[in-house]
Amino acid sequence: MAYDNILFTVDGGVATLTFNRPKALNAMNSATMAELSDAVSHCRKDDAVKVLVLTGAGEKAFVAGADISQMQDLRPQEALAFMEAGQETLRQIETLPKPVIAAVNGYALGGGAEIALACDIRFASEKAVFGQPEILIGLIPGWGGTQRLPRIIGMGRAKELILGGAQIDAKRAYEIGLVNRILPPEQLMEETLKFARKLAEMPGFALKMAKHAVNYGYDLALDNACRLEVECCAQCFSTDDQKEGMKAFLEKRKPAFKGK
Repeated sequence: MAYDNILFTVDGGVATLTFNRPKALNAMNSATMAELSDAVSHCRKDDAVKVLVLTGAGEKAFVAGADISQMQDLRPQEALAFMEAGQETLRQIETLPKPVIAAVNGYALGGGAEIALACDIRFASEKAVFGQPEILIGLIPGWGGTQRLPRIIGMGRAKELILGGAQIDAKRAYEIGLVNRILPPEQLMEETLKFARKLAEMPGFALKMAKHAVNYGYDLALDNACRLEVECCAQCFSTDDQKEGMKAFLEKRKPAFKGK
Protein backbone atom coordinates (compact mmCIF):
# COMPACT_ATOMS: atom_id res chain seq x y z
CA MET A 1 0.00 0.00 0.00
CA ALA A 2 1.36 3.41 -1.01
CA TYR A 3 1.08 5.94 1.82
CA ASP A 4 0.01 9.55 1.33
CA ASN A 5 -0.64 10.55 4.94
CA ILE A 6 2.04 8.72 6.90
CA LEU A 7 5.76 8.06 6.58
CA PHE A 8 6.91 4.54 7.36
CA THR A 9 10.49 3.30 7.67
CA VAL A 10 12.25 0.31 9.21
CA ASP A 11 15.82 0.51 10.47
CA GLY A 12 17.66 -1.88 12.76
CA GLY A 13 14.51 -3.67 13.87
CA VAL A 14 12.68 -0.43 14.70
CA ALA A 15 9.76 0.70 12.55
CA THR A 16 8.98 4.42 12.71
CA LEU A 17 5.53 5.59 11.65
CA THR A 18 5.14 9.35 11.31
CA PHE A 19 1.71 10.94 10.93
CA ASN A 20 2.35 13.31 8.04
CA ARG A 21 -0.43 15.87 7.64
CA PRO A 22 1.31 18.83 9.31
CA LYS A 23 -0.93 21.44 7.67
CA ALA A 24 -3.89 19.77 9.40
CA LEU A 25 -1.87 19.20 12.61
CA ASN A 26 -1.80 15.52 11.60
CA ALA A 27 -5.54 15.15 12.19
CA MET A 28 -6.89 11.67 11.54
CA ASN A 29 -9.24 11.15 8.62
CA SER A 30 -10.44 7.83 7.18
CA ALA A 31 -7.57 7.62 4.70
CA THR A 32 -4.95 8.14 7.40
CA MET A 33 -6.64 5.58 9.63
CA ALA A 34 -6.57 3.02 6.80
CA GLU A 35 -2.86 3.68 6.25
CA LEU A 36 -2.16 3.34 9.97
CA SER A 37 -4.02 0.03 10.03
CA ASP A 38 -2.08 -1.25 7.03
CA ALA A 39 1.28 -0.27 8.52
CA VAL A 40 0.50 -1.90 11.87
CA SER A 41 -0.58 -5.05 10.04
CA HIS A 42 2.75 -5.02 8.19
CA CYS A 43 4.58 -4.76 11.52
CA ARG A 44 2.69 -7.79 12.80
CA LYS A 45 3.71 -9.91 9.83
CA ASP A 46 7.29 -8.68 9.29
CA ASP A 47 9.81 -10.49 11.47
CA ALA A 48 12.34 -7.73 10.75
CA VAL A 49 10.20 -5.34 12.81
CA LYS A 50 10.88 -5.75 16.52
CA VAL A 51 9.48 -2.44 17.85
CA LEU A 52 7.12 0.21 16.48
CA VAL A 53 7.47 3.95 17.20
CA LEU A 54 4.65 6.40 16.44
CA THR A 55 5.23 10.15 16.14
CA GLY A 56 3.98 13.23 14.28
CA ALA A 57 5.50 15.33 11.52
CA GLY A 58 6.34 18.95 12.28
CA GLU A 59 6.86 20.62 15.62
CA LYS A 60 3.26 21.30 16.60
CA ALA A 61 1.39 18.03 16.74
CA PHE A 62 1.54 14.30 17.33
CA VAL A 63 -2.09 14.00 16.23
CA ALA A 64 -4.37 16.92 17.05
CA GLY A 65 -7.48 14.73 16.90
CA ALA A 66 -9.93 13.31 14.42
CA ASP A 67 -10.53 15.43 11.32
CA ILE A 68 -13.58 17.57 12.23
CA SER A 69 -14.08 18.59 8.60
CA GLN A 70 -14.81 14.96 7.75
CA MET A 71 -16.95 14.33 10.82
CA GLN A 72 -19.26 17.33 11.01
CA ASP A 73 -21.96 16.11 8.60
CA LEU A 74 -21.85 12.39 9.39
CA ARG A 75 -25.11 10.58 9.99
CA PRO A 76 -25.24 8.26 13.03
CA GLN A 77 -24.59 5.14 10.94
CA GLU A 78 -21.66 6.82 9.19
CA ALA A 79 -20.30 8.03 12.52
CA LEU A 80 -20.60 4.49 13.87
CA ALA A 81 -18.50 3.15 10.97
CA PHE A 82 -15.89 5.89 11.49
CA MET A 83 -15.65 5.17 15.22
CA GLU A 84 -15.53 1.41 14.68
CA ALA A 85 -12.65 1.80 12.21
CA GLY A 86 -10.74 3.80 14.81
CA GLN A 87 -11.51 1.32 17.57
CA GLU A 88 -10.36 -1.62 15.45
CA THR A 89 -7.14 0.09 14.39
CA LEU A 90 -6.21 1.17 17.91
CA ARG A 91 -6.90 -2.35 19.11
CA GLN A 92 -4.44 -3.53 16.45
CA ILE A 93 -1.84 -1.28 18.06
CA GLU A 94 -2.68 -2.43 21.57
CA THR A 95 -2.52 -6.14 20.69
CA LEU A 96 0.49 -5.96 18.37
CA PRO A 97 2.79 -8.69 19.78
CA LYS A 98 5.67 -6.22 19.75
CA PRO A 99 6.32 -3.11 21.85
CA VAL A 100 4.77 0.15 20.60
CA ILE A 101 6.13 3.51 21.77
CA ALA A 102 4.45 6.88 21.24
CA ALA A 103 6.87 9.80 20.85
CA VAL A 104 4.46 12.66 21.50
CA ASN A 105 5.99 15.81 20.05
CA GLY A 106 3.09 18.27 20.36
CA TYR A 107 -0.70 18.21 20.52
CA ALA A 108 -2.18 14.81 21.35
CA LEU A 109 -5.84 15.71 21.60
CA GLY A 110 -8.98 13.66 21.18
CA GLY A 111 -8.17 10.86 18.78
CA GLY A 112 -4.48 11.72 19.07
CA ALA A 113 -4.54 11.12 22.81
CA GLU A 114 -6.43 7.89 22.18
CA ILE A 115 -3.75 6.68 19.76
CA ALA A 116 -1.10 7.39 22.40
CA LEU A 117 -3.18 5.57 25.02
CA ALA A 118 -3.21 2.44 22.83
CA CYS A 119 0.60 2.36 22.84
CA ASP A 120 2.57 0.47 25.47
CA ILE A 121 4.85 3.37 26.42
CA ARG A 122 4.54 7.13 25.98
CA PHE A 123 7.50 9.53 25.82
CA ALA A 124 6.60 13.21 25.60
CA SER A 125 8.30 16.38 24.49
CA GLU A 126 8.28 19.23 26.99
CA LYS A 127 5.97 20.93 24.49
CA ALA A 128 3.44 18.08 24.38
CA VAL A 129 -0.19 18.80 25.22
CA PHE A 130 -2.78 16.14 26.03
CA GLY A 131 -6.55 16.25 26.27
CA GLN A 132 -9.94 14.73 25.49
CA PRO A 133 -11.82 17.86 24.36
CA GLU A 134 -14.66 16.06 22.56
CA ILE A 135 -17.22 17.31 25.10
CA LEU A 136 -16.58 20.87 23.88
CA ILE A 137 -18.05 19.99 20.45
CA GLY A 138 -20.94 17.93 21.76
CA LEU A 139 -19.30 14.51 21.62
CA ILE A 140 -17.48 12.02 23.81
CA PRO A 141 -14.29 10.11 23.02
CA GLY A 142 -15.02 7.37 20.50
CA TRP A 143 -11.71 5.58 19.99
CA GLY A 144 -11.28 4.13 23.46
CA GLY A 145 -10.61 7.24 25.52
CA THR A 146 -13.39 6.62 28.04
CA GLN A 147 -11.99 3.14 28.68
CA ARG A 148 -8.20 3.30 28.39
CA LEU A 149 -7.71 6.66 30.11
CA PRO A 150 -9.29 5.57 33.45
CA ARG A 151 -7.25 2.37 33.36
CA ILE A 152 -4.03 4.37 33.03
CA ILE A 153 -4.57 7.42 35.25
CA GLY A 154 -7.54 6.42 37.44
CA MET A 155 -11.26 7.10 37.32
CA GLY A 156 -11.37 10.52 38.96
CA ARG A 157 -8.57 12.08 36.92
CA ALA A 158 -9.95 10.58 33.70
CA LYS A 159 -13.41 12.02 34.40
CA GLU A 160 -11.87 15.42 35.10
CA LEU A 161 -10.30 15.44 31.62
CA ILE A 162 -13.20 13.83 29.74
CA LEU A 163 -16.05 15.77 31.39
CA GLY A 164 -14.20 19.08 31.55
CA GLY A 165 -12.53 18.91 28.15
CA ALA A 166 -9.39 20.53 29.54
CA GLN A 167 -5.89 20.23 28.12
CA ILE A 168 -2.84 19.41 30.23
CA ASP A 169 0.85 19.95 29.61
CA ALA A 170 3.58 17.31 29.63
CA LYS A 171 4.52 17.97 33.25
CA ARG A 172 0.99 17.33 34.47
CA ALA A 173 0.70 14.29 32.18
CA TYR A 174 3.81 12.87 33.81
CA GLU A 175 2.54 13.63 37.32
CA ILE A 176 -0.64 11.62 36.75
CA GLY A 177 1.09 8.71 35.04
CA LEU A 178 -0.08 9.40 31.52
CA VAL A 179 3.47 9.56 30.13
CA ASN A 180 6.61 7.65 31.07
CA ARG A 181 9.21 10.32 30.36
CA ILE A 182 9.43 14.02 29.49
CA LEU A 183 12.25 15.04 27.16
CA PRO A 184 13.50 18.27 25.56
CA PRO A 185 11.99 18.55 22.05
CA GLU A 186 15.36 18.15 20.35
CA GLN A 187 16.03 14.92 22.28
CA LEU A 188 12.62 13.27 21.96
CA MET A 189 13.24 11.09 18.91
CA GLU A 190 16.87 10.41 19.80
CA GLU A 191 15.95 9.08 23.23
CA THR A 192 12.84 7.27 21.98
CA LEU A 193 14.79 5.47 19.28
CA LYS A 194 17.58 4.68 21.73
CA PHE A 195 15.07 2.95 23.99
CA ALA A 196 13.37 1.28 21.00
CA ARG A 197 16.69 -0.15 19.81
CA LYS A 198 17.33 -1.49 23.30
CA LEU A 199 13.97 -3.29 23.19
CA ALA A 200 14.72 -4.56 19.67
CA GLU A 201 17.73 -6.41 21.08
CA MET A 202 15.61 -8.20 23.67
CA PRO A 203 14.31 -11.76 23.12
CA GLY A 204 11.26 -11.20 20.95
CA PHE A 205 9.10 -14.07 22.19
CA ALA A 206 9.64 -13.06 25.81
CA LEU A 207 8.60 -9.49 24.91
CA LYS A 208 5.48 -10.88 23.27
CA MET A 209 4.62 -12.99 26.32
CA ALA A 210 5.27 -10.11 28.72
CA LYS A 211 2.97 -7.78 26.80
CA HIS A 212 0.32 -10.51 26.48
CA ALA A 213 0.38 -11.27 30.20
CA VAL A 214 0.01 -7.60 31.16
CA ASN A 215 -2.69 -6.82 28.60
CA TYR A 216 -4.89 -9.84 29.17
CA GLY A 217 -4.23 -10.33 32.87
CA TYR A 218 -5.09 -6.76 33.88
CA ASP A 219 -8.85 -7.30 34.16
CA LEU A 220 -8.75 -10.89 35.42
CA ALA A 221 -9.15 -12.01 39.00
CA LEU A 222 -5.69 -12.22 40.58
CA ASP A 223 -5.60 -16.04 40.70
CA ASN A 224 -6.52 -16.26 37.01
CA ALA A 225 -4.09 -13.50 36.07
CA CYS A 226 -1.23 -15.21 37.88
CA ARG A 227 -2.14 -18.46 36.14
CA LEU A 228 -1.90 -16.64 32.81
CA GLU A 229 1.51 -15.32 33.83
CA VAL A 230 2.74 -18.84 34.72
CA GLU A 231 1.63 -20.20 31.36
CA CYS A 232 3.23 -17.33 29.43
CA CYS A 233 6.47 -17.73 31.37
CA ALA A 234 6.53 -21.49 30.79
CA GLN A 235 6.16 -20.98 27.04
CA CYS A 236 9.39 -18.96 27.03
CA PHE A 237 11.26 -22.17 27.88
CA SER A 238 10.50 -23.38 24.35
CA THR A 239 12.82 -20.77 22.82
CA ASP A 240 16.48 -20.76 21.91
CA ASP A 241 16.70 -17.25 23.38
CA GLN A 242 15.79 -18.57 26.83
CA LYS A 243 18.54 -21.17 26.60
CA GLU A 244 21.02 -18.54 25.39
CA GLY A 245 19.97 -16.02 28.03
CA MET A 246 20.47 -18.40 30.93
CA LYS A 247 23.68 -19.82 29.50
CA ALA A 248 25.10 -16.31 29.03
CA PHE A 249 24.11 -15.40 32.59
CA LEU A 250 25.96 -18.40 34.01
CA GLU A 251 28.96 -17.73 31.78
CA LYS A 252 28.94 -14.05 32.82
CA ARG A 253 28.71 -12.70 29.25
CA LYS A 254 26.27 -10.69 27.17
CA PRO A 255 23.62 -12.90 25.53
CA ALA A 256 23.32 -13.06 21.75
CA PHE A 257 19.59 -13.28 21.20
CA LYS A 258 18.36 -14.34 17.74
CA GLY A 259 14.60 -14.05 18.15
CA LYS A 260 14.06 -17.80 18.10
